[in-house]
Order: sequence, then C-alpha cells, then structure tokens
Amino acid sequence: MSYLIKNLKAVFGQNSDITDIRLQGNRIVELGSKLTAQVDETIIDGQRCVAYPGFVNTHHHLAQSVLKGIPAGLNQPLNEWLASVPYQHWPHMDPELIYIAAKLGLYEGLRSGVTTCADHHYLYHQHSSPELEDASWQAADELGMRFVLCRGGANVVGSHKGLANAGIAPETLDQTLFRLQTSVSRYHQSSNDAMRKLVVAPTSLIHSTTPDQLIELARYARSEKLRLHSHLLEVDFDQQQSHARYHCPAIDFAEQVNWLGNDVWFAHLVKADRYTIERLAATGTAISHCPTSNCRLGSGIAPIIEMENAGMTISLGVDGSASSESASMLQELNLAWLLHRATQGANATSIEKVIQWATQGGARVLGYDQLGTIAVGQLADVVLFDISATRYTGVHSTIAAPVLLGEPAQVRYSFINGKLVVNDGNVQGIDETALIKDANLALTKLMKTVQGYATH
Repeated sequence: MSYLIKNLKAVFGQNSDITDIRLQGNRIVELGSKLTAQVDETIIDGQRCVAYPGFVNTHHHLAQSVLKGIPAGLNQPLNEWLASVPYQHWPHMDPELIYIAAKLGLYEGLRSGVTTCADHHYLYHQHSSPELEDASWQAADELGMRFVLCRGGANVVGSHKGLANAGIAPETLDQTLFRLQTSVSRYHQSSNDAMRKLVVAPTSLIHSTTPDQLIELARYARSEKLRLHSHLLEVDFDQQQSHARYHCPAIDFAEQVNWLGNDVWFAHLVKADRYTIERLAATGTAISHCPTSNCRLGSGIAPIIEMENAGMTISLGVDGSASSESASMLQELNLAWLLHRATQGANATSIEKVIQWATQGGARVLGYDQLGTIAVGQLADVVLFDISATRYTGVHSTIAAPVLLGEPAQVRYSFINGKLVVNDGNVQGIDETALIKDANLALTKLMKTVQGYATH
C-alpha cells in the first residue's frame, strides 16, 4: 500500500519546506512539498497536523492495564505496592484477561503516539501456560503494533515482599530456557524491519534470579542474538540488598554476571550515583526512563541529564498502568521535559531532546537502526498529531505543540511499518464499546477470584 501525506504544518527533524511525506510498502520513500499523487496512492490530508516519528515505548507492563488505581496501593512505596497490587493479582490472571489488558494498553499507546511497544511481561511461574504469553503477541498482531516482548519471570522467590508473600512457585532455570527457546522459534524476528522481537528480561536483577542463573541467561541471550532487560536501582533497596548479599554495589554485581553492555538496558535507575553512571556509560548500557511511575511511587527522579552528559543512550517508558495510570507516552515526554528543568534549570531539557529520547533513543535501545526518524529510507512508523483543537490556539511553536501541551492529544493518523493503524482518529481493529465491556466482565471475575483466594 502507498500513501501520500500532504500539507502538514510541520515535520519533526525537517525544515519548514517539508510538508509532504510519501510512504511505499514499509518505507518512507520521499519528502518534499507539493508532491503529486501517483497511481493507486492514497492521499492523507495532514493540513491540521504535525508529523512525528512514532514513539518507542521501551518499558511497559501491559498486564497492569486492568489494575489502575488499586486503593490499597495508592499511597504505598514500591515494595509495599508490589505486594498490594501486581503480586496480589497476577497469579490469578488468565489468558483471556491478559489478551484484554494487552489490547487496552496497546490502544492507549496508539492514542498517545506509540508505534513500538516493549512489554516487560513477567507473569511466569512453574505452572503458567504458554497461552499467557501468546495472548500478548496476538493482541499486538491484531492492532498492528511493532512489539518487543521482554520475557520476565523469577527463578527464586527472592527478597521483594510481593513475590515472597504471594505463594508463587518460581520457574526453574531449565523451564525458563526451554520456554524462551519455544518463544524464539515461534515469534522472534531478526530482520531490520522486525514486527516481533523477544528479549531476555528477568524481572529484577537483584531480587529474582541467582548470579549463576543470570550468567546463564546472559549467555543464552547472546547466543541467540537477543537483547537483555531488567529493573535496576528503582529504589535504595536494590543497592542495600546487593551489598548485603553480594558485598558490592549493584552496578558491580551487574558487571560480574555479564549484565552490562550495548545490548542491555535497565528500567528506572533512579538511584544511580556517579560511579554507577560512569560504569553504565563506559559499557554502553542504556536506560528506560519512567518519570510518571517514579513520581507516583515516590521513588525519586532518575539522574537523566547526568546520564546523557556521560554518553548514555536515553529512552522513555510508561511503565505499568498500575503505577502510571494514564499509560500515555506523550505524558512521559511532557513530564520528562518539565521535571528535569524544575530540578536543574530551564536549559536542562528541550522539546527536541525529549522527542529524540522517545524516538531515536528508544529505537537504539531496542536494536532498530532504521527507526526513530522521518527520513528517506527509514521504516514508515509515522504519527500525525492533530493540533487544530481550541486548546492549541495561540501556540507559536507548531512542531512542539503536542509535547508542550501534553494530554489530551489527538492522534489523527498513525502508520506502523507502512500500515494505517489509526485512521481519522479511530484505532483500527478496536471496538471500544466491546473492549470496555469485555474488560469489565473479566475484571469482575478476577476480583472475585482474588477475594476468594484471600479468604482461604
């Protein structure tokens, strides 16, 4: 399918003369102005819109899309929140609910400009079924999302309160490796335009897997040319446990178990000190910055400016909807832009910089070298934000308007791999009324199961 996007107000990364974008197959093939439509080419009227490269969300927990605002966890820090919210519910989530939650989360992503989503999926235990994972792949396929499944899980109960108190039997390492290999053979694509990628991603580097197991998981990942991901230093507890159990800082432990490198990225890193940042930068290890969730759980503010100055690759993630309820990537850009200016001055961040974090940075983190910019030859992941609503009136910085004003935003059109996935404001493949109904029914069933489990 070929598309000609015409009359755009502005295109990110291009000068003001560029108003038209031509897409053929899954590539951007021409940029210009007053381009003429070719035979069998669909014209998209972009006169009310600005064009961005699609956002690359490098850290999500899609299963949490039905766990927003759980009362018990509203005012709890991370460790207590883990026990009250995700670990209280996920052992009772079935494939149907995972499918619905994934569709809901991906829908929210599309509504906020996301075209690539990395889901840190950790709902694995000794008796989990492959259908739990299959449901996420299916949801992404149906919505046309470029999807990276970060295969989580735990091999020991570990030191987080949540897993220890939930009565969950962790996988053995052999189970993890066998299931990983099955997923590689069924889903993973290694091409530059891959719509599906698999990542080796134990849930927590410090708490959920032993050193020997981490070494073996890293060996397996690199033997299969898979990338590596986990949580690290979200709160001080990670550093404390690393010293107590391994007698070294968490970053040194990561290095000892071969979990640093340009194929590794960590979510959060809120408590990274100068030494940690230096080791991360020197090894090419990257970050998924999740400012909304870090604020929501009171974890702090990751030292992103220091990381960028040290040469680290910065990307953005929405984290799970249980601790970042809107799951809006645009909100993450807006908050990242504001938060570091509030603490380090007005020149600490710029609109251009945070857009680059959310596009080029994310693409680099996930191993896509033909993604993240609007340029000839790049993959056709392009989002058109409509800035004609009354609330945009008076904005002089046209290309910056979506990030400056934040939510609510209107994605008028979105293309992923050259396919139109949001058409005139409507997410394709989604019946919103049916999705709401299905989610509410499945959630009612979940809550009854959780309550029944708690009374026995």
